[in-house]
Amino acid sequence: MAIILNIETTTKNCSVSLAEDGVVLAIKELNNGNYSHAEVLHVFIEDVLKEAGFAKAKIDAVAVSKGPGSYTGLRIGVSAAKGLCFALDVPLISIDTLTALSYKISANKGVIVPMLDARRMEVYSAVFNANYTQIREIKAEIIDEHSFLKYLEKDVVYFLGDGAAKCQEIIKHDNANFVLGKYPSSKEMAVLSYKKYKKNDMENVAYFEPFYLKDFVVIPEKKKKPIF
Repeated sequence: MAIILNIETTTKNCSVSLAEDGVVLAIKELNNGNYSHAEVLHVFIEDVLKEAGFAKAKIDAVAVSKGPGSYTGLRIGVSAAKGLCFALDVPLISIDTLTALSYKISANKGVIVPMLDARRMEVYSAVFNANYTQIREIKAEIIDEHSFLKYLEKDVVYFLGDGAAKCQEIIKHDNANFVLGKYPSSKEMAVLSYKKYKKNDMENVAYFEPFYLKDFVVIPEKKKKPIF
């Protein structure tokens, strides 16, 4: 039996679940349009433990969504996960955010393109087949009318995630299906983290860093012109 705490904070959806052998026992989520992770994450952790009837000492591993995604969200989630691993002396499991997001839908054919908003017309995306096998690497890309055309010309393509809405305005093809309102969640992480646990596929807690995909850039504040 493996009790795994799953933490997802890469988007505006702050999500925590507790699972036993890949089956979710309790889950807490909040997506209020803001990044409230710093305020609610640790409360959610306590809530799912209480709801499932487990003490922290019973946790066998902590899984965290590793990105890509919001820089601040990733830092908050990974910091909390690493802190718990150090305190409880349990292993850390990392889950690819786009892989977990692809599990939000079931497709009998075609491909699944989970995508996260990366500002303006850019998204973080990957491509999976209907069996959730990744067939194209993760990219940060600017969307235009030719994006994903090689997949669209062959079969139906399901676009989902918070980057899908703006793509709907640009990608016009009969094979394009946009599944809106889907965010990465700790619910889908449960099965994936259990698979990794059974394979002993763990991270080095001391050295693990989130997968940002792009460097974090601080835009300097414009200097005000002096008034004479």
